[in-house]
Formats: sequence, structure tokens, C-alpha cells
Amino acid sequence: MEPRLRFGTGLMGGDSETASSARNLEGLGFDFLSTGEHFMRGDPPTPTSVSLPVLAVAAGATERIRLVSSILLVPFYHPTVLAKLTTTLDRASNGRLTLGIGVGGEFPVEFEAAGLNVKQRGRRSNECLEALRALWTGERVDYEGRHFQLDGVSINPLPAQQPHPPIWVAGRRDAAIRRAALLGDGWYPYFYSPELYRDSVSKIRQIASDEDRDISGFDWAFYSFISIYPDEEDAARAAAAALGGRYSSQGSFMNVVRRYCVFGSVEACVERLKEYVDAGARDIVFSVSCPPEDRQRHLEQLVGEVIPRLREATE
Repeated sequence: MEPRLRFGTGLMGGDSETASSARNLEGLGFDFLSTGEHFMRGDPPTPTSVSLPVLAVAAGATERIRLVSSILLVPFYHPTVLAKLTTTLDRASNGRLTLGIGVGGEFPVEFEAAGLNVKQRGRRSNECLEALRALWTGERVDYEGRHFQLDGVSINPLPAQQPHPPIWVAGRRDAAIRRAALLGDGWYPYFYSPELYRDSVSKIRQIASDEDRDISGFDWAFYSFISIYPDEEDAARAAAAALGGRYSSQGSFMNVVRRYCVFGSVEACVERLKEYVDAGARDIVFSVSCPPEDRQRHLEQLVGEVIPRLREATE
């Protein structure tokens, strides 16, 4: 039996609006809320936050909705520190944390600001995840890596979720696919076509099989940028403007929108999202890509029109 579809979206507004935004998303009926992080996005930096403190505020304002870091930048964390931070949040939220992770790299200046070598981010992340998973067991951990060394380290208490909060690995490239297959509990790509998603599912299953890793409980997630307007061109322009402001170093986003984003009328969005579901996605976290004044309308159309029609079309 296929797992049911689940849906989420990102928190809206600034940090001071975290609690009210979280209550709004839970009240609308979303399964997940998410927030990301950067330490210095650009120079001069655009406003950014750190994900786990924001999710902690959201946890205190809600009771049911799951909390997803979209995404936490693993290279910036020591595994012992990350184990304690995530365990504390998971226990405080009664087991609602999903740890969405990535390695970053699109803003090298933030690595320089933290004294990190951006070229080492992949290996640092893999070592951190290996050590993190070991620490979550509660056993004394001895770990000898290039970047991290642990000598008889253990944590107490353990996470509320057992064996631990699920790790969703974000990314787009083969290194991220392999990381998900070997060190993750879910796959969480972004700026991805349905064809790429289907191919990545096949690759992850093959890698896991080759390494004798059981991924029967694996989560197949997708981070979807969406722009809902009756006119397709209006939707594309709104998405390009929103994403260009967020990822300004990446240049014009119109081509990216046309290749990877979900946009247009409700019907067009449902049709496109169905392609992702058919490719294997089961947990879809939306990032509404529109002007601030249209965000609430997008959320209401998602829960009132898009999601019900998508469920009906994929049953």
C-alpha cells in the first residue's frame, strides 16, 4: 500500500511573525511547516535566519504540525552540537522534527565568514551525518574522521522519535543522491523536473540495494516552488521575481521557472504536481513564489483547491 500524500509549506513573514504564521499553517491543515537557513547570504547579506531556533518557536505555538528544516546547512555544525540541538527540539515538540539537510555552497562567502572551506562541505557533511546517527543511538561513540573526532561521546536524553528524527537529504546532484541513499531517511530535491525525480528514485533504490541498506520506510519528499494565477505568464513572472530576489546571485529565473516550477492556474498546477506524484513524490513542501500580498491567498488555494484535486487525481 502506497503511503498517503502529505503536504506542507514554508513559514511566512519575518522572525517576529513565526508563532502567528505557524498557527495559521496548522489551522489551515498542512502536515508540515518549514524554514531554512543561511549564515551570510551574499555580500552585503540579505536577511536570513537559523532554522532550529525558528522551528522551536513554531513548535511552541502549535500542537500537531510537523517541523521541517528546509534546509539546515550541515557543514556548519559539529555532530555533538547538532545531536543535542536536534534532540532537544524533537523532545520539546513531542517528536515532530524532520531534519532536512543540505551542504550549501551557492554562497561561498558564508563559509569564509565561518572559517570553513567551501570545497570540503560534502565530506564534512557526510562525516557529521555518520557521527550524528551514531550519537542518536545513545551509545558511546568513537569516531575518527578527517574533520571530526569523537572519543567515547554520548548524549542523554535521546530523541522522542525512535530511532531518531528522519533525515531528509536535499540537493540536486549525484553526490546528494548517494548521500540520501546511504545516510538519509528521505530524499528532498528542489529545482527538479518530474523526469529528474523519477530518475533519482531509481538511483537511490539501486545504491541502497548495492549497499544492502533497507529503505522500505524511506520518505520521498519534494520542495516545490509554486505560483498560482489564472494567467500562465503572470504566474511565471511572479515566480521569477520572487525567486530572483531570494537567489539574487543566480541571475534571471525565468528559464528556471519554466523548467522546474509549478505555475499557472489551479488546473495547470494540479496537472504538473501529478507528474511529480507519478514519479514517486509523496511528501510535497510548497514554497509559494509570489508577492507578499498574495501569500495567504496562495495558502488558501492550496488547501482548498490544489491539494484536494491532486489527491483525487492520484487516488
